[in-house]
Amino acid sequence: MMTDILDNPAEPTFRERHASTIRTWRLYARTFRNNGAAMIGLIIITGFMFLVIFGPSIVPYPEDALGATHIENKLQPPSEKHWFGTDEVGNDVFTRVVIGARVSLQIGLIITGISMLIGVPLGIIAGYVGGWVEESIMRITDIFLSIPGLILAIAIVGVLGPGIGNAMLAISLVWWPGYVRLVQAKTLSLKSAIYVDAARSMGASKMRIVFVHILPNCLSPIIVKVSMDMGMAILYAASLGFLGLGAQPPFPEWGAMISVGRNYLPDWWWYSFFPGLAIFLTVLGFNLLGDGLRDILDPKGRE
Repeated sequence: MMTDILDNPAEPTFRERHASTIRTWRLYARTFRNNGAAMIGLIIITGFMFLVIFGPSIVPYPEDALGATHIENKLQPPSEKHWFGTDEVGNDVFTRVVIGARVSLQIGLIITGISMLIGVPLGIIAGYVGGWVEESIMRITDIFLSIPGLILAIAIVGVLGPGIGNAMLAISLVWWPGYVRLVQAKTLSLKSAIYVDAARSMGASKMRIVFVHILPNCLSPIIVKVSMDMGMAILYAASLGFLGLGAQPPFPEWGAMISVGRNYLPDWWWYSFFPGLAIFLTVLGFNLLGDGLRDILDPKGRE
């Protein structure tokens, strides 16, 4: 029996097999937990996601989301019946702000998604191929970076026409250069790494080196940038909405709501105040969360 035990040692448990990974995640959790600002950001974004998921089910007047008309209730101040007051046609501002959270998340995801799809491949190509290819990509990137993003987005929307779709496309077209710069710099440092040289010497193809060894190691800075860009993308879209170039009333987008509500300041302050507060908290939450993720995923940030 003793011989059988020695010949057939017990199977390692899940904890034993993944001990290194568990230690790493515990370190991440402890680092994040010790960052008070990051925890505040996490709480804000958790609340934001709650509104995104359950908002349509908890709002008191769902028909007001797309602009119903209740003239008898117009411009009522915050009350027990209307927590955030009503707008110029009697719509419940609380309902429209809550539904606007889902719109804002969609805007942030689409803008960062398109920007990554353009910027990440170009950054990897520029960093790995080098030569005239890198020079061409980086000079085009520099041209875009030399123009203030919001001004360029306004110009693009001016050509395409106002609307939420055109606004998201315009912002995406001015957002991708940041990903090119980030990924190109990371690729340059990775392509001369020892494990990449080893893979190359073993006959690994360029595609395998890129997708197995380089791209996975670029994910950490990309994740951090996405988390911080989400808030700024929402802010840019709200800015275009405020200028009348983004979402058009009665679409429940925070920037468009502020644009209409400014005409009723200062007497009916709640119309602009609550959408503005929602933008402020959302951008703040994503920025604080991004700072926390940077501390976790960037080893230099933990020193």
